[in-house]
Amino acid sequence: MSSTSQRRRIPVVAADAGACEPTYAEAPLGEAAAAERARLLAALADPVRLRLLSILEARGAACSCDLEVPLAKSQPTVSHHTRVLAEAGFVVGERRGRWTWWRLSEEHADVVRLALGSGDRVLAR
Repeated sequence: MSSTSQRRRIPVVAADAGACEPTYAEAPLGEAAAAERARLLAALADPVRLRLLSILEARGAACSCDLEVPLAKSQPTVSHHTRVLAEAGFVVGERRGRWTWWRLSEEHADVVRLALGSGDRVLAR
């Protein structure tokens, strides 16, 4: 036999019946939980939305009209991004006349800070 056709044999050791590892059919993260986390991560996976969140974190709150210039986006585009973030629960809007004022949601503030790289305050707890 040539050296390329020789295979290294790995000995099979009989496992103790009581020492079996748990099955891989059951993932630690269930299907529904994984789908929900993927939806949340998808909302964060956009540079404009991350910049928008960083503005809100730095200012505490901002009017939609004040987000157009720093994001260099039109009002409809800003509205699209704030809607995606609001649907994911990352921001909360409050109507004041014609405009909406946005702030970070308390529910996901720690996740946002981690995504922005300012999570050292979160991790230090």
